Amino acid sequence: STNYGECMRSLLLAGGRSSRMGRDKALIEVGGVACIARVASALAAAGCEPIRIAVAQPEDVERYGAVMPDGLDVEWVLDAVTHAGPIEAVVEALSDPLISGADSIQLCPVDVPWVTADLFFELEKTLASGDLLAIPADPGRTHPLLARVRPSIASKIGEDRRPLHVQFTEMEHSTLLTDSAILRNVNTPDDLN
Repeated sequence: STNYGECMRSLLLAGGRSSRMGRDKALIEVGGVACIARVASALAAAGCEPIRIAVAQPEDVERYGAVMPDGLDVEWVLDAVTHAGPIEAVVEALSDPLISGADSIQLCPVDVPWVTADLFFELEKTLASGDLLAIPADPGRTHPLLARVRPSIASKIGEDRRPLHVQFTEMEHSTLLTDSAILRNVNTPDDLN
């Protein structure tokens, strides 16, 4: 169901190539459930609906939609430039007039099947009033594509071509230290072991 009266609460990035994996990461099953369905369910459980899902091509909507749990409030959007990377998808989504009323938006890549609703709740609480975003981190590194962001960052990242993780860590942000197990992402077949 798509409800345009309500503004987007999260952006699920599902337009990547999955080149290192060799097959579509969104459809890889972990515990019998496709990555995209696991991530979307965690977002929904955290109250982050409607979920906007950015995909690379029209046929992805059908393929991904087929594995999604029933009853989720999802809006599918096509990346303006196929495989352009997350910057375009994020800027495009955050520049949407429909979300101007949102205080913050939860970003999430499709390849973090162990992510939890609790993480999304914690990030929302961590986002301080003066900060532009809250970034989860484990002892090894930050995970900027899982950040809770204010829509106003769209204007800042639009002109800057550096990777998002570089830009995000230079902005005024809060950091949430958390368990690396829930932040693990699936890039190669070995990551599933």
